Amino acid sequence: RGIPVDLHPQLGISGVEVVFTQLHADGKFDASNYSFSGGLHGVGASVTNALSEWLKVYVYKDGWEYRMEFASYEDEQRKIRSGVAQGGLRKIQPTKKSGTLVIFYPDKRVFDSIIFSNDVITKRLKELAFLNKGITIIFKDLRNEHYPIVREFCYEGGLIDFVKYVNEAKNPLHDPLYFEGEKDDIYLSIAIQYNDSYTDTIISYVNNIPTTEGGTHETGIKAAITRAFNDLARKYGLLKDKDPNLLGEDFREGLTAVVSVKMHNVQFEGQTKTKLGNPDARVACESILVSEIHKFFEKNSKKRISEKIIQKAIGAARVREAARKAKEITRQKNSLENATLVGKLSSCTSRKPEINELFIVEGDSAGGTAKQARDRYFQAILPLRGKPLNAEKKRLDQVLQNEEIRTIISALGAGIGEDFSVDSLNYHKVIILSDADQDGAHIRAILLTFFFRYMKNLINEGFVYIGMPPLYKVYKKDIIEYAYTDEELDMVKEKVGRGYQIQRYKGLGEMNADQLWETTMNPKTRKLVQVTIDDAAEAEKLVTTLMGDAVELRKSYIIEHANFNKDDRLLGEIG
Repeated sequence: RGIPVDLHPQLGISGVEVVFTQLHADGKFDASNYSFSGGLHGVGASVTNALSEWLKVYVYKDGWEYRMEFASYEDEQRKIRSGVAQGGLRKIQPTKKSGTLVIFYPDKRVFDSIIFSNDVITKRLKELAFLNKGITIIFKDLRNEHYPIVREFCYEGGLIDFVKYVNEAKNPLHDPLYFEGEKDDIYLSIAIQYNDSYTDTIISYVNNIPTTEGGTHETGIKAAITRAFNDLARKYGLLKDKDPNLLGEDFREGLTAVVSVKMHNVQFEGQTKTKLGNPDARVACESILVSEIHKFFEKNSKKRISEKIIQKAIGAARVREAARKAKEITRQKNSLENATLVGKLSSCTSRKPEINELFIVEGDSAGGTAKQARDRYFQAILPLRGKPLNAEKKRLDQVLQNEEIRTIISALGAGIGEDFSVDSLNYHKVIILSDADQDGAHIRAILLTFFFRYMKNLINEGFVYIGMPPLYKVYKKDIIEYAYTDEELDMVKEKVGRGYQIQRYKGLGEMNADQLWETTMNPKTRKLVQVTIDDAAEAEKLVTTLMGDAVELRKSYIIEHANFNKDDRLLGEIG
């Protein structure tokens, strides 16, 4: 429709200037201008303007083209003035177009790099196409004139297509179910589909903004599913009068849900401001979904679907007691738990979680070297004596029978699953340290899968890291340099000079304690990669594809992404 061009009644400037110079501009327009807004008319437009050398906006509205320009510059006191309007909004010429065009150039005084990521933009636009049913989004990357990239996204099924996409590598139990409704000016759209896995996936958005930490809307959704399907279970006689209600965790086993909420006056909370805090959203979402589920399943033709869902929940409840007992073992701070860690965990002396680090190390050999190398004050070492269980293919009670997994849970001290709490963590850096070979990569994948499935907030809140030991030692007499990637190796060889020798590290155990400390454990010199979830849907799909049962999908992924033509150009150089 185009950004509003009329003068704002209170601010006395055009709607275009409000949007590009005022934070939270979405709250400054009434419902006739915007029903709901996410990034563009909240803070996104004004922040983009403030961080650009210049920005031009063209609005095509009501038969006219309008134009306004902004610029950032240094004033006489050498202070940077950001996003300053260069005159007012100008009415240019008649047009048949509608909409808005924004052109901007990022400020190099602010950003280290102004090269845009094709992948990041593509993922976000795909997400927006799922969330806005039927809209067509076209992305053109014309930076390379010989290889232009053009992608088009349009999903007529909206959230239904989104759920199918997330569940592509899973075995669904039924076609996706779609519910929508409104209460107290809060609009809910949700698509759900159960599969035969043992964990749940809830991907939620508020005004098209990802809420990776969940929030009140997710709380309402979970309560609604539990309440509505317990009602149906009793109605169909699957639960008798004497039977207790099934729990929420029973109904969430195998659930995939994509949730979209639209509302005004959004309050975001949490460390990364990706958690919805509005209490009224919980009440509205629960009320809407309970009502819509009951309406949907009143049709007898849909009864079989609800019975499948309920029977799966009953099956989950049957194994819940075993899982509860196993979790109780990991939760209790008693002599039995401490005994399981004796000889495994080398703890640190500090009792400050915010500075403490836990290194989960592959193998006893590397674990022994790491124990010698560490700073005992704040670094703890937990060697793995075997591969942990792949949590993607097992129920929680089976996962908890694995000794390596139980040891990790006990060391972290924060519980697991529904009971996991980052507030109880013993370490605010959990560092996976494994060899740079296939086995090491597999161990990393298994551990990340476990954290993703049963301690997701450990990743969401930034506590998980991958230790990056060097791949190569390049040396000549007393000169020693390390290369962490193949790309670094050429620079390091040049730095050491002619006559160098190369050692390829096949495992952590090949380094002595001093080398391991200097290259991998010393906070001043080491390299760590923080594990993040930038795209919840893509992360879900990738974990399922790589760690689940879908062999053909995994094979296709490997064929598409693996480099089978990489030469071993160092053959003969490595000593």
